Amino acid sequence: MQKGAFETGNYRNVFLEAGYSQNEIDEKLQSVFNEVFFGENRIYFEIGDSLGYVSDIKNHDVRTEGMSYGMMIAVQFGKKDIFDRLWRWSKKYMQHQEGSRKGYFAWSCNTSGIHNAEGAASDGELYYVTALLFASNLWGNNTGIDYKAEAQNILNCAMEKNGEEGSMPLINKDNRLITFTPDNFGSRFTDPSYHIPAFYEVWAKWADDGRKDFWLAAADSSRAFLHKAVNPKTGLNPDFCKYDGTLFDDPRWKSVGNFRFDSWRVPMNIALDYQWSCADRDWQMEYGEKIQNFFYSEGINTYVDQYRLDGSRPEEDEILQAGNYPKALRHSVGLVSTLAAASIMCSHAKSKEFVEALWNLKHAPLEDGYFDAYYDGLLRLFAFMHLSGKYRIIEP
Repeated sequence: MQKGAFETGNYRNVFLEAGYSQNEIDEKLQSVFNEVFFGENRIYFEIGDSLGYVSDIKNHDVRTEGMSYGMMIAVQFGKKDIFDRLWRWSKKYMQHQEGSRKGYFAWSCNTSGIHNAEGAASDGELYYVTALLFASNLWGNNTGIDYKAEAQNILNCAMEKNGEEGSMPLINKDNRLITFTPDNFGSRFTDPSYHIPAFYEVWAKWADDGRKDFWLAAADSSRAFLHKAVNPKTGLNPDFCKYDGTLFDDPRWKSVGNFRFDSWRVPMNIALDYQWSCADRDWQMEYGEKIQNFFYSEGINTYVDQYRLDGSRPEEDEILQAGNYPKALRHSVGLVSTLAAASIMCSHAKSKEFVEALWNLKHAPLEDGYFDAYYDGLLRLFAFMHLSGKYRIIEP
């Protein structure tokens, strides 16, 4: 691939290339969507005739991550009712309408809408804005929700913050990199899995917020950052790090320099940027094969979901616990999914094995009983969207 979908309008259908029929692919994609939104282990719940939410079942809450992911999936599938329900719930219960946090969203609420935390997690706003702009392009702004105005409001509120009462801009204005959280603490560092440069290109094209040049520069800065955050030998990246890619060390958070749950998203995010923009083609193709080579060396069916950046496995006290399940290293569905999505960037023969591993994987409880309908389920659905060529730039 020489040019991205912004220029060509073309998307790789990796499943088709791997030998699956278009009918099989369409059926499988719809089946995975139905599992997440309507199945026995669904994570989407409707309230009355106008609201709905996505819940992180294992943590018993509603997160801006899942709500904004749900909106992105809904607009990609053309599901306006689901999109509007999720947005209305987000605005009603999560978005601050006044004060120093105005425009930002409380990152975690319980399912009745009461805030578990007041602050924002920056990836939620990243996805909200992009999903709203796609909704504006797809459905217009005259069907009850002015999607573009809502996206502009988030951006204007976020980028006009000046540190008052600890609220900071969503994107650090000095280095043009996304904050971990837009406050005094989290604005000092970033999360590699929040970096999706192509989203800024979407904002530059359709936000009409007067910041086009800044967003295009942010896309360039984000790509340059990822080069620094990824280990040159293994392709692994830390959960959190400083803006220069060096490890962030805070005694309150143990082993945030390891590759763990947040980190899984990076291969899929880089694949998205490759597919849509292709502005960093050579590095991204090299990265895709590098990270697949590392996990292949760990065994295509036996690699685990947490590593040190050098590829060694963490000790017991470094392992991050998931929900109330025991600490353990697992062969997790979410990581299987994102490594398969990385195949979009790859041409080596191994990539087909990663794709087949995802296709054949059942999303069911693991041997120790661990099951994550939410994070694993969403990453699995995103991967199927990517690999079928159905995760697209939605133009007006």
